[in-house]
Amino acid sequence: MKRNKIALSSLALLGVVGLTLAGCAGGDDAGDTGSADASAVITTNGSEPENPLIPTSTNEVGGGKILDAIFAGLVSYEADGAPVNDMAEEITVNDPQNLTVKLKEGQTFSDGEEVTADNFIKAWNYGAKASNEQYNSYFFEDIEGFSYDADTELTGLQQVDDYTFTIALNKPASDFALRLGYSAYYPLPDVAFDDIEAFGENPVGNGPYKLASEGAWQHNVQIDLVKNEDYQGVRQAQNGGLTISFYASQDAAYAALQGGQLDVLDAVPPSALATFEADLGERAVNQPAAVFQSFTIPARLEHFSGEEGKLRRAAISHAINREEITSTIFQKTRTPATDFTSPVIDGWSDSLEGSDVLEFDAAKAKELWAQADAISPWSGSFQIAYNADGGHDQWVDAISNQLATNLGIDASGAPYPTFAELRAQVNNRSIPTAFRSGWQADYPGLYNFLGPLYATNAGSNDGDYSSAEFDRLLAEGISSTDLTEANRLFGEAQTVLFQDLPAIPLWYSNVTGGYADTVQNVEFGWNSVPLFHEITKVG
Repeated sequence: MKRNKIALSSLALLGVVGLTLAGCAGGDDAGDTGSADASAVITTNGSEPENPLIPTSTNEVGGGKILDAIFAGLVSYEADGAPVNDMAEEITVNDPQNLTVKLKEGQTFSDGEEVTADNFIKAWNYGAKASNEQYNSYFFEDIEGFSYDADTELTGLQQVDDYTFTIALNKPASDFALRLGYSAYYPLPDVAFDDIEAFGENPVGNGPYKLASEGAWQHNVQIDLVKNEDYQGVRQAQNGGLTISFYASQDAAYAALQGGQLDVLDAVPPSALATFEADLGERAVNQPAAVFQSFTIPARLEHFSGEEGKLRRAAISHAINREEITSTIFQKTRTPATDFTSPVIDGWSDSLEGSDVLEFDAAKAKELWAQADAISPWSGSFQIAYNADGGHDQWVDAISNQLATNLGIDASGAPYPTFAELRAQVNNRSIPTAFRSGWQADYPGLYNFLGPLYATNAGSNDGDYSSAEFDRLLAEGISSTDLTEANRLFGEAQTVLFQDLPAIPLWYSNVTGGYADTVQNVEFGWNSVPLFHEITKVG
């Protein structure tokens, strides 16, 4: 797999102005094969959002795809990950703990309310407030006043005037300006706070698209978006709207593309990986993306805490032949993982201390499993839960067979019909097994693959992992304004993860997708999501 890195200069860590990212995640373009119909609606695949469409409550791909279409943040990311000002006129980093944000005047939400500094401050305070229990609250922990335990105001947010506010951090966070394109930092209109639950069903945004009508979100079916004519930002829609259909399986979505019912597909099912490039020709997409796949074994499960748990996790990791699975099932559209991040992000390394735990070694796996049995004999079956609507059955079955063969245990997959049903049990900590996990980056930085997933109390730390040593190294890394030093510390932090294995790294994913001959100007971004606003339909 070709590995395109996004290079981020040390100076860039100090602000969005002057931020330079080299290299391109790639993208396919059908070329100017006909006149574009600016009113045509683009159809694409998606998944039923796990939660109401509130930016600070959404940390999964299905909802995130919609939020990114209907909201706009201070910055947005181009195809190669380069941040550009969107709602922001200017972001000034006075020092690594203090920023000043000036908004463009005249930007509005789709209900006509002007976007002001107050809309950002209110939205961020809502997301950070402990009693609101927002999944993305973790993204505000670096701002002064944040608390996980009490309802406090983000005192680090101060409004200067209608279009200017300052951000004071409680510690240096060298990539904070780079984070500001992520959906957790989107603004909310005043109407959101009249009834936040009702708002989540029919959100009013400020992005390139808006809901076609009240009730445009047909649960478990699709959501219909239309162009937001009032949006003045950098992602101007070149089409009339976007219909995102929620398919029961990736195979069904691929069949819809082949049958002419779908314009753009961003996930080819395993069953078609061997043939999709031949099927689609130049309309096939296969390029590196900031996507990492793993499965998580909660420490609360019997046999997976303490020293016994460490031994069993290492045994399981050694028992998996990642090369075989990525070659046979994924047709080399995946690359075996050598760390917990992504090779398209600057600072990635394939030679970190402790990474040998990811190497296939059946003899070592048996030895470690026997050592764990000496502490407490194994009983029961090992299962990996997954959502059946996401194309995960083949690799879960393959891993289960390898574990059964190489460890001499009963192992199998535990399918849930939908992603939402799986996530419900993961989130309320009632899931009785290991479960598939992974990460699609929010912004192009190593910290984003580590902090949100493994830091103590982090919003996406679904296995409830906690390590004082990991937290210390992570904090030191994010406080460093020297990129080389920061990445070195993030590498050290990963050596702790290799010892504890809160998740079992599997592989890095290419984005594999395609599009119909009905559309042109199709480009997939660094994080695997198509740039929908650029797509045009042939008239």
